[in-house]
Amino acid sequence: MMIRAYDDIINMLNAEQFTQLKDTVIIYGVSTDSRNIKQGSLFIPIVGDHFDGHLFVEEAFRKGATAALWQEDHGSPPENIPIIIVEDTLLALQQLAKQYKKQVDVRVIAITGSNGKTTTKDMIASILSTTYKVHKTDGNYNNQIGLPLTLLQMKEDTQFAVLEMGMSGREEIDLLSKLAEPEIAIITNIGEAHLLQLGSREEIARAKLEIINGLKQEGLFIYPGDEPLLKNISELGYHLPPSTKQIRFGKKKSNEIYPTFIEMEQEGVYFGINNSQPKDYYIPLIGKHNVMNATAAIAVSQYLDIKKEDIINGLSQLQISSMRTQKLRSNSGFVLINDAYNSSPNALKAAIDMLEELRGYEHKIIVLGDMLELGENEKEMHRDIGRRLDPQRIDYVFTYGNLAKEAAIEALNHYSIDHVKSFEDKEKLLKEILTVVTENDVILIKGSRGMKLEDVVGELKNR
Repeated sequence: MMIRAYDDIINMLNAEQFTQLKDTVIIYGVSTDSRNIKQGSLFIPIVGDHFDGHLFVEEAFRKGATAALWQEDHGSPPENIPIIIVEDTLLALQQLAKQYKKQVDVRVIAITGSNGKTTTKDMIASILSTTYKVHKTDGNYNNQIGLPLTLLQMKEDTQFAVLEMGMSGREEIDLLSKLAEPEIAIITNIGEAHLLQLGSREEIARAKLEIINGLKQEGLFIYPGDEPLLKNISELGYHLPPSTKQIRFGKKKSNEIYPTFIEMEQEGVYFGINNSQPKDYYIPLIGKHNVMNATAAIAVSQYLDIKKEDIINGLSQLQISSMRTQKLRSNSGFVLINDAYNSSPNALKAAIDMLEELRGYEHKIIVLGDMLELGENEKEMHRDIGRRLDPQRIDYVFTYGNLAKEAAIEALNHYSIDHVKSFEDKEKLLKEILTVVTENDVILIKGSRGMKLEDVVGELKNR
């Protein structure tokens, strides 16, 4: 984490010192949440639509903060504690992170996409960690507050930062990319997430392409070559400098990197790529769709001249972030696949394919929550999922939420009535699942973040 003197922080922010200090104060890291203050940290009070961190500055000091920022339009700050006056605390957080990044002189890899960005981030970090000192985005720290906090958590000797960039609308990734100034920028895919805000896949593509706005001169852009929207980005209003290198990954042989062999097993996937043997690579993560994420990670690694054996070891030792096709075993013996972090039509179809391909289970059960933020066609997208479900390959369908109910209604056209049920109460959903599941079964649970289906995972695991 950032360790700097109080005076250093003032210089990094080009800010005004409110409190005159006799002794040197040392800052150990940064916090924006007074509930989780670390001893010696700098508290940065963020102002939101429904909250104001300035109300908690004194509480932050009581809990161990050493200094705090104060936005100049918020009146007089508390006296007798180290305060730095800034014009805007959020902008100050971002500026502080940018300055610290320059001082550490870290190389940045930035990742965005509708699906798969967290998994790809974890893969890249795992591979690079075999050779370099690596820092990566933790959890969902991928927005205008989370990304600068991620940078400020880096150790001084960090060589690579692997940063995830999330968005819900235009100009958000533009800000993050210009803040991070990546050497390598990656788009994993263009899906339907955020159709509600952006209206079309073309606009989603434009929003994701903002990641190249901060890309360094002679940087590398990695993207899915099978995606029609990215075949000619100038049509979307983007132009890469001639010095920018490009690598395409995908299923087709027209890409620079593509899989030539995929074999899914109980605990993971073996695969090969062009110029490799069929089973050279293994990821301890179920689902053939994850091979696409791995090819992007391999593209990064080969560009950085990581040895092949280190790429293989990095992928095989992968530790994935929670709630992304996370395989768990319940106290009763049945297997849970926790993919409840988020959901969209493309991601859900890939998860269904994964469940259908699993072998060795008596019954396969799927629990679907609403896919949110899909816009005016959201009901039809859920119905399409219902039509996609096959009673010969998935035995039971349970849904949670008003939109997911549309999938259940459609599935009833080809499932028997006792194998498809919809719920709006999690406890009733749990009870119904427990009436059919046996110790030799597998349950896939997937829904959008707002549905909080991890609650169902936890209950099923422990009951």
